Amino acid sequence: MTKAVIFDFDYTLGDSTAGIARSINYALEKLGHKPRGIPEIRKTVGLSLKDTFTALTSETESAEKFAALFREKADEVMTASTVLYPDTVTVLKSLREKDFKIGIVTTKYRYRIEQILAKFDAEALIDVIVGAEDVKAEKPAPEGLLAAISHLGADSVLYVGDSLVDAKTAENAGTDFAAVLTGATPAADFEVRECVCIAENLTVLADYVLEKDMSRVRTNPEKSL
Repeated sequence: MTKAVIFDFDYTLGDSTAGIARSINYALEKLGHKPRGIPEIRKTVGLSLKDTFTALTSETESAEKFAALFREKADEVMTASTVLYPDTVTVLKSLREKDFKIGIVTTKYRYRIEQILAKFDAEALIDVIVGAEDVKAEKPAPEGLLAAISHLGADSVLYVGDSLVDAKTAENAGTDFAAVLTGATPAADFEVRECVCIAENLTVLADYVLEKDMSRVRTNPEKSL
């Protein structure tokens, strides 16, 4: 049996808040909108760029221009300002050692993820990356996750993310989902979703996947890997 763990990126494997905020506010100001603060921006991380624009402005008309302006600034600042979480590389290596295939499905662009992973010498730990440029419909549409699963040829798949968008993506793909609490979504929001577990961070998530310490995660007994 081929086992796979597929991850979201932002607030799951790493933190791009600084670059995202600079790119969002650059685009907003170019379009005549006031800049937004970090707390408001954090709530939009994981949405598509068009949905981010609508969430912040309640408008849709200039969403394409917003996305183009965001990418313009992001190409300058995103990779340099993004960090992986301290346990990310260790967790990925531990899964590799147990013969798990590893993927990333994200609303970020694939080339951006490749740049970030290269920055941390972690690109060899990932078997497949599906980004915004690889799909016609972004999350929570299941297209990207299903493409990753197909590429990996996996029979047993867990999708890991930090947001309700990620949970809905897994649901739409018919895939088990595990939540990590390293983003802006509280545990209570996940407790009403179909989650195999809710973990404080990646290390606790890995303990669950590798069955080292089941006592440290909240689990749904009706779901299993």
